[in-house]
Amino acid sequence: MSAETQSLLKKVYYENCPGCKQDLRNEAHPGIPYKEFVYIWIVTLCSALPICSLYPFLYFMVRDLQIAKRAEDIGFYAGFVGAAFMFGRTLTSVFWGVVADRYGRKPVIITSILAVIIFNALFGLSSTFWMAITTRVLLGLFSGLLGPIKAYASEVCRKEHQALGLSLVSTSRGIGLIVGPAIGGLLAQPAEKFPNIFSEESIFGRFPYFLPCLCISVIAVLAFVACFWLPETLHFHGELKLDDGAVDNLESFENFSVIGNSGKTDGWPSVSKKSLLKNWPLISAIIVYCIFSFNDTAYSEIFSLWAESSVKHGGLSFSSQDVGAVLAITGFGLLVFQLFVYPYLDKALGPVTSSRTAAIMSIPVLACYSFMSNFSGFVLMLILTCASLMKNILSITIITGLNILQNNAVAQNQRALANGIAVTAMSIFKAVAPAVGGTMLSWAQKRKASFLPGVQMVFFLLNVGCLLGFLFTFKPLLALPRKAT
Repeated sequence: MSAETQSLLKKVYYENCPGCKQDLRNEAHPGIPYKEFVYIWIVTLCSALPICSLYPFLYFMVRDLQIAKRAEDIGFYAGFVGAAFMFGRTLTSVFWGVVADRYGRKPVIITSILAVIIFNALFGLSSTFWMAITTRVLLGLFSGLLGPIKAYASEVCRKEHQALGLSLVSTSRGIGLIVGPAIGGLLAQPAEKFPNIFSEESIFGRFPYFLPCLCISVIAVLAFVACFWLPETLHFHGELKLDDGAVDNLESFENFSVIGNSGKTDGWPSVSKKSLLKNWPLISAIIVYCIFSFNDTAYSEIFSLWAESSVKHGGLSFSSQDVGAVLAITGFGLLVFQLFVYPYLDKALGPVTSSRTAAIMSIPVLACYSFMSNFSGFVLMLILTCASLMKNILSITIITGLNILQNNAVAQNQRALANGIAVTAMSIFKAVAPAVGGTMLSWAQKRKASFLPGVQMVFFLLNVGCLLGFLFTFKPLLALPRKAT
């Protein structure tokens, strides 16, 4: 290779480009960027807290809104409230991905956190069924953080730390999806649980589900402040022109990627510029991601509704506080798993094998839920907590592995858009999942049959989803990316 070619293949940095500045920091500091990872963890956690925080009290909220005529119909209406957020996010995920690829990751992240502060608090003040639906849809419309934060986590560190960065996103989201319901379960209906502190005439007595929503919005204010310390990672370059003869002599473009103001690659991309929709490694990973996301969301919706329904309907007759306690312990366990287990698991097995193993292990865990109504007291609480912890650890392992595959399938300047496409597709499945899960539970509780009676049918169908996702992790249904940047 000529000296001229070698000179061209050296990475070019622009003085006023935030992405170049971040790349220089990554090269100068080979270690783990703990400070940036902490900010990512906080922001992602806060954006995830409101997504499922309503599940422990949703059964009681729908009951109090007096939209359901029978107790067996509460799950049906609850499913639509649970689906509203994902419906809103489906409509705008690609848009936010385009904005993040054009104007930067940071503006989208800040907008998403502001939406949590405003619309989540308004949801807690809902006095009608349709107000609850509307505020959740608006929260979803402005929730564009997930795609850009995945791209951001892989850009703020060196390549060897990307798995840890993406595991932080997945696991902090997973913790948020557990701690959020824990907050909802422990703090909902405070006038009933803590009458010495909250009176029936106070705002928390008149709006019994406002306190958990307000607490999450306050936490989001702290995350909003943390956003200002996040460095921008998107490249903003002026037009770059190369001598035509020099370009003709290049033997390889793999180490070079320059992005212009238009958001397009200005010369020699490290990954083909073909349409993302024709990128089968990306699309196949998104398909598997959607299957498991649907299954996990349906499980989350069903878990709280099932645990709080009466024993005669196959449930556990738990209070929202009981469910919150189980989910709080689960969230702490996920944090320990993220910090001390997953990085070694990824190095030992890789993203694909770890996802397959977790999918298979999920099947017996889900199957055991059907028989928990045979226990009571401390034994029931212990078994349920262990099962919940194991199920969520397995889910996080699968989702993190698929996130790594998605990011490895595209170039840096396409990551936010690619993740936006993934979030849009996933949001469609997650928007349907709560309605399907709530309807399925309502149907199963009213169903009279000898084959898989009651809730046994619900958890059997969840296992069918796990098995389907496992099958989709094999070729040719899942294609592995040849090179990641």
